[in-house]
Amino acid sequence: MSSGETDGRSSRWNVHRTERRAELVAAAVTAIDTHGPDVSMAQIASEAGVSKPVLYRYFADKHELHAAVGQWGADEVLRRVVPAMLADGPVRDKFAGAIDGYLSMIEEHHQLFVMLVRHRPGGDPLADGKVKIVSTLAHFLSETLRGLGLDDSGAEVWAQGIVGSGLAIGEWWLETRTMTREQVGGYLSSFAWHSMEGTARELGMPLSVLDA
Repeated sequence: MSSGETDGRSSRWNVHRTERRAELVAAAVTAIDTHGPDVSMAQIASEAGVSKPVLYRYFADKHELHAAVGQWGADEVLRRVVPAMLADGPVRDKFAGAIDGYLSMIEEHHQLFVMLVRHRPGGDPLADGKVKIVSTLAHFLSETLRGLGLDDSGAEVWAQGIVGSGLAIGEWWLETRTMTREQVGGYLSSFAWHSMEGTARELGMPLSVLDA
């Protein structure tokens, strides 16, 4: 067999493996939504219509599968919030739209969110996903500020603060349900905006222009 044929087969296998892993992650998400954060590998395999050995063929252990689910969760959050951040209009309105997108995701996938934010001994399944979300938000803030000729040095700090508070508030909201999604979103977007605006004012940055 030539090296070209070998490379072709290897490439097809890699594509197949990636697609199959995505299907199994989707099944895991459904199983978690159905059975809760303590879902077993057997329940996930059953949802996927495969045996546990097949599941372990694509994921070394439960921690690796949880990490893949965490990445799916982060990608789903970004799928819902990025369009709001790119929409026309005042930045404060963009915050509100993005935050509602985030809240809609965790409301729809309540059990999944609980599993991701309550770390297990195997580590934080949302670690890589949080980095991706923070990076995307920081880039948005930085581009917005620099586009107006303002200092963007605080963009990453603000992004970290918004994501961290969003995770904590999201967990509290799903546990208590003392407010509607709209109420929580309003408070969270106001908190995020005024935190940024106040800090910027102290640094001599006229951030209030972004709210016009």
